[in-house]
Amino acid sequence: MISAGSWYQVHLDVRVNTWFGDFYDLLQKALSKEGDVSREEVYGFIFTFSRIAGIYIVVAVLLAFFTKHWTFRWRQAMNDYYMKHWQVLRRTEGASQRVQEDTRRFAIMVEGIGASMLQSVLTLVAFLPILLELSAQIHELPLIGEVSNAMVKATIVWALLGTVGLALIGIRLPGLEFQNQLVEAAFRKELVYGEDDQQRAEPDVVNDLFQAVRDSYFRLYFNFMYFDVAKYSYLQFGVVLPYIILVPCISKGGITLGSLQRLVGAFNNVERSFQFLVRNWGQIVDLLSVYKRLRQFSKSLAEERGDWGLRLSALCGYDDVETGSTESKPDYVELDNMTDGSADSSKSFADRCYR
Repeated sequence: MISAGSWYQVHLDVRVNTWFGDFYDLLQKALSKEGDVSREEVYGFIFTFSRIAGIYIVVAVLLAFFTKHWTFRWRQAMNDYYMKHWQVLRRTEGASQRVQEDTRRFAIMVEGIGASMLQSVLTLVAFLPILLELSAQIHELPLIGEVSNAMVKATIVWALLGTVGLALIGIRLPGLEFQNQLVEAAFRKELVYGEDDQQRAEPDVVNDLFQAVRDSYFRLYFNFMYFDVAKYSYLQFGVVLPYIILVPCISKGGITLGSLQRLVGAFNNVERSFQFLVRNWGQIVDLLSVYKRLRQFSKSLAEERGDWGLRLSALCGYDDVETGSTESKPDYVELDNMTDGSADSSKSFADRCYR
């Protein structure tokens, strides 16, 4: 049902793109000296758009409703699985947060990213043939010269350039976000202990823990800053790119206003589909960091080393499944042992956390 609804949304997008082409041709005809366009024709186009938009609203609302229910059932499955093995998992650092908060965040982010990915694939399937057909009349690129299917090739090259480039620029972000969750968890845990134990959450300890939180956020902000510079520069230049490509055709008067709008619309939809990673990188970073936490959480079950443990290890990418070794090298910091409630033990927290 979700796939069918997404496909129908894309179908409506195609109809809207066609409508814009016809409508702008009508406007061009009306504004020309020899134009003769009646009010009924203009009202007819507006009514057609209103009908398409009304259908789109209904489909979008129903699709969002069913998608939310589907992702919640995914969260429920994870919750039931973890609670089934709670006696083992309860000894893991932050078990309650991972069962409640991380599964919730994971389901929500999978909902957003999964729906966006499905929409991107279906949009690409629908609009790429349209772009291919419309770009048949575009035979020249600025500074390059004669190129067949110029718009299609330019779209693919531009999208791949942005995706690969920004992925390399933001390659450190998932690890930094994961590290940020660790220091937040340590800070929160000490405050929780302080609610029941007067010897915990002393000022020096809390100050040191919060300093680690501050350093982690500032490091994350800096890395997101240069990533955002590259991302927004790339996206803003992409707005004018189709018009730059069409300069030779426009200057020769070889395209109508309606065809221009359809071509630019198809270009933008195909470009947006190829830019899935670029436009969702922030959510993907969060998803990867939560996945790391849930993966480490699930590894606690593998210590039992039963048949179900081996299957879970394989599913989670457990390092020693093939060898059968019970030893593993964790790539995370055990938050239970970060502090013992004293100021001395917390002073080295930042160094240990960032090792």
